[in-house]
Amino acid sequence: MTKADIITEIISETGSERTDTQRVIETFMKKIKQSLTSGENVYLRGFGSFIVKYRARKLGRHISKDESIVIPEHNIPAFKPAKSFTNLIKKNVPIKK
Repeated sequence: MTKADIITEIISETGSERTDTQRVIETFMKKIKQSLTSGENVYLRGFGSFIVKYRARKLGRHISKDESIVIPEHNIPAFKPAKSFTNLIKKNVPIKK
């Protein structure tokens, strides 16, 4: 599902205007990005948390050059689903092999 698909589904369920729905979705995503950029996590009860995770400095391999490289410490955005959301997926989505 893409952002456009989500917007279309919301429009069909709520009857709202496409431009209004698109603006709300864009603003929602922008606010999450702004919060994470400032180091603040976003908690959505029953859905999950958008968090900033710290990654320590480590050694890696540049395979094609066959040499060691240093991967510097950095932060990455991550999503941690709520327990209820995780359980819903476990019960309803068939296992793919």
